[in-house]
Amino acid sequence: MKIKHPELIDLLKKAYSAERAASFAYQGHAASVKDASEKKEIRQIEIDEWNHRDEVLQIMNELEIPVSKYYEIKFYIIGKVISGSCFVIGWFMPFYFAGRLESGNVCEYFRMKQFFNSLGISKYDEILYEMGMKEKEHEIYFLGKIKDNKLLPFFEKVFSWGGNQGFNDIDLEKKYPVENSGHYCKAK
Repeated sequence: MKIKHPELIDLLKKAYSAERAASFAYQGHAASVKDASEKKEIRQIEIDEWNHRDEVLQIMNELEIPVSKYYEIKFYIIGKVISGSCFVIGWFMPFYFAGRLESGNVCEYFRMKQFFNSLGISKYDEILYEMGMKEKEHEIYFLGKIKDNKLLPFFEKVFSWGGNQGFNDIDLEKKYPVENSGHYCKAK
C-alpha cells in the first residue's frame, strides 16, 4: 500500500534516521558516565531507540517508502558527533540535551498517528502511541537526573526546556488510552 502524504512520508524518513543518531548519542553518553546504574539505564534507552528504528522501518516497508540516503548520512554524522562530545562537555549537558531531544520526539509519533488517521488509517495507532509514550518516559528519566542541578534554570531559559517547559503535552500520571489520544500534541 502506498500513501500520498508528503509531510507524513518525510516525518517517517526523518524519524527512521534520527533514531539511529539518538542510538549513537546514547552509546557515547552511556560510555561517558561513571555510575554503573546510569550506564545500564542509558543503554536501555539506546536499545529502545534501536527498536523504534526497526518499528518505523516496518511501517515504511509496508507503505513502500524508501529510506532517505540524505537523512541517513546527515543523522549518522550528528549522532557520532554527539556521541563523541559526551566525553568533553561534562555530566550535565548530555542529560539536559537528551531530555530536550526526547521531549520533542514525543510529538513526532503522535503527529504521525494524526496524519495516518487523517488518511483513514488506524493500523499503526498502537505502535505510534507506544513509541510516543516511550519517548516521554525517556524525557522524564533525563529530567529527573538534572532537576535539582543549579544549571537547569539557566539552560531552561536559554533552550526552552526543563522543569517548567516542554515540547509536548503528555502527562504520564494522567495519560489517555490510545483511542482517546488524538488531541495530544495538537498545539505543539
